[in-house]
Amino acid sequence: MAKATPKSRKKGKQNKGVSTLKFIKVFWITFASGIFLIVLLFLLASWGAYGEMPKFEELENPQNDLATQIISSDGVQIGTFFKENRTPVSYDDLPQHLVDALVATEDARYYDHSGIDARGTLRAFIFLGSKGGASTISQQLAKQLFTGGSKNRFERYLQKIQEWVIATRLERQYTKKEIITMYLNKYDFLNQAIGISSASRIYFGKKPKDLKKEEAAVLVGMLKNSSLFNPLRRPEMVKTRRDVVLNQMEKYEYINEQERDSLKQLPLALDYSPEGHSDGTATYFREYVRSWMSKWVKENPKGENEEGETTYFDIYRDGLRINVTIDSRMQKYAEEAVAEHMANLQKEFDKQEKDNKTSPFRDITKAEVEGIIKRGIRSSARRDVMLKLGKSEKEITASFDKKAEMKIFSWKGEIDTIMTPKDSILYYKKFLRSGLMSMEPQSGHVKAWVGGVDYKHFQYDHVYQGARQVGSTFKPFVYATAIDQLKLSPCDTLPRSQITIPIGSHGVTENDWTPKNSDGEYSGYLSLKEALAKSVNTISARLLDRIGPDPIVGLAQKTGVKSDITPVASIALGSVDLKLSEMVGAYSTFANQGIYTKPVMITSIEDKNGTVLYQFVPETRDVISKEAAYVTINLMEGVTQSGSGVRLRTGPSTRYDIKNVVTGHPYLFDNPIAGKTGTTQNQSDGWFMGIVPNLCTGVWVGGDDRAVHFKTTTFGQGATMALPIWGLYMKKCYADETLKVSKAAFKKPESLTIEVDCQDFKKANIQDENIDDEFSL
Repeated sequence: MAKATPKSRKKGKQNKGVSTLKFIKVFWITFASGIFLIVLLFLLASWGAYGEMPKFEELENPQNDLATQIISSDGVQIGTFFKENRTPVSYDDLPQHLVDALVATEDARYYDHSGIDARGTLRAFIFLGSKGGASTISQQLAKQLFTGGSKNRFERYLQKIQEWVIATRLERQYTKKEIITMYLNKYDFLNQAIGISSASRIYFGKKPKDLKKEEAAVLVGMLKNSSLFNPLRRPEMVKTRRDVVLNQMEKYEYINEQERDSLKQLPLALDYSPEGHSDGTATYFREYVRSWMSKWVKENPKGENEEGETTYFDIYRDGLRINVTIDSRMQKYAEEAVAEHMANLQKEFDKQEKDNKTSPFRDITKAEVEGIIKRGIRSSARRDVMLKLGKSEKEITASFDKKAEMKIFSWKGEIDTIMTPKDSILYYKKFLRSGLMSMEPQSGHVKAWVGGVDYKHFQYDHVYQGARQVGSTFKPFVYATAIDQLKLSPCDTLPRSQITIPIGSHGVTENDWTPKNSDGEYSGYLSLKEALAKSVNTISARLLDRIGPDPIVGLAQKTGVKSDITPVASIALGSVDLKLSEMVGAYSTFANQGIYTKPVMITSIEDKNGTVLYQFVPETRDVISKEAAYVTINLMEGVTQSGSGVRLRTGPSTRYDIKNVVTGHPYLFDNPIAGKTGTTQNQSDGWFMGIVPNLCTGVWVGGDDRAVHFKTTTFGQGATMALPIWGLYMKKCYADETLKVSKAAFKKPESLTIEVDCQDFKKANIQDENIDDEFSL
């Protein structure tokens, strides 16, 4: 083999040098091109080539839909209106261990980078994401705020570049604390829990600052993928993920090993409280607020936009704060009282219906039953939906006879069943309904509002929507008018004998009107206090005959009653239909020394920045004299001392057939209570109005249709149907001393000219088992 000559050796070295130079040149060109390409990619992203990028103003003030909050008088959020159920919180409202858990799990070098974690990005690139992703908290926020989802992998790469650009801009615009706060306020934790505040309430029933470490770890664990780590669907998987978060906290020395192991032993301990419109507390009241706010925003424009168009507040997006008069504690006690008694009363009603061939209706014909069902079909939500879909009346009617899967209400919880919509109408008709409203007479502030037994299944509000016959609860208006005009005393006596009001007098048009007493007694005389305590119809009729119906109607209207009242003789016995809200407002006038105060539900409205947009101005007016109001209260005290409301004070009942129906008895109240029961014809409606000096509460109980009722007054009277709810509610309120519900005597006018302390007044001593307060025409 020939040896290489020096010349050829030199030429080889030159070729090798040229190759090296070419390689270096190619390397630097490639490197520079790569750098240029990366810079170009980022420049194109910043210029909006891959999609519109947020402007400076948008970065400075990112737009989020904020839920409107309903805040009770004691500072508790009792509901929200939302497109997205988000209630923002500040960094100071976040516990440090929540922030630590977030950083340890999602971005360990969060405080060291400026939006992009170079080490994490390189690791993700080399291992193709198998050893963890590279998204920083800032990048995740950028994705939530501005980029959203992607349709394919290529598009996702471009969006990733956008996120990097936006993340660095966010880091320049905001502090680390602000970015963490924005991120936690933005994230969707599912189940209508958008943002950390809603998630804390919905999953654990508390504010973020009250979260324990293990609870904070659950919510941080959900940040990986809330759909996958859903506590309601996959609790075991969520617990495992929580433990991963706790491991990360220990790894980065936010907790020690012993604490980590101890926390990992704890169960999830969820306190799930959904916040849908049909969930939670004060549902009927919240619907009233929603309706009221819908009108308010139309009457109070926000301003004008750049085009000069009028803009309005959006109660679902603008993050308003509605401060209401409801007390969350009293509302809770009211709802508990209604649920406890109504479930108990329903058992007795169902028991008695077993032998009723027209159940759940009484005293009506088959044709009338068919009429009720037809009305139920016409007013059903199902029919409304089908009409909007263009279905014919024939198709709609036929659909009500076809079986379908549905969830139905029961006092033991929802039941999955299959039945026809027509059968479901009959099923729901059997349930007794109830309403309760509680108000401070002096301020007009409504403290509790229960419109029914279950808003999801019974959306008709029996506080504000439903007007029902009031029976004997209207008699105090008759007595108060007579006292105001005639200066009568509770000690004055009138004959119990029958009275006939002839045709042409006091609105009597068809036949002479001769009211009857429920106990059939017509002999002797009774004082006014005895007469109201025993709810004697003939004496109420005598008072009306002396003063006429018009002044009585006038008094009711002055006390806030807006429903129509025809001035006829029968109003002496309560033949009128009124709303529970009207009755409570009117009765409060007597407790407020004759001054009517308009009921208040909303005290103020603020925007998301705390600017007051609306402030309630009290509305009051003098209706009757302090003297007449006090005497009327004194008369109604007799009802609970010896009349149809005496059950509030007595011990255990000896009546075997009612002792298990009068829920919560014995109540054993010993403080002054003014009240009046009411029972309408055929026991269709049971009422109790109860007053203490600083709280007036009304309760109504009855069927959805008047044909749904008990067969006798033993169970169908106000003292059995409605009074127990009042008793349960007040016992709960008195047990909570922070509420300061009064047990004092009613304030007596300084110059009282009417005698109320009757030395010869004899108590009726009516036995609890003989109470009978039936309205009878």
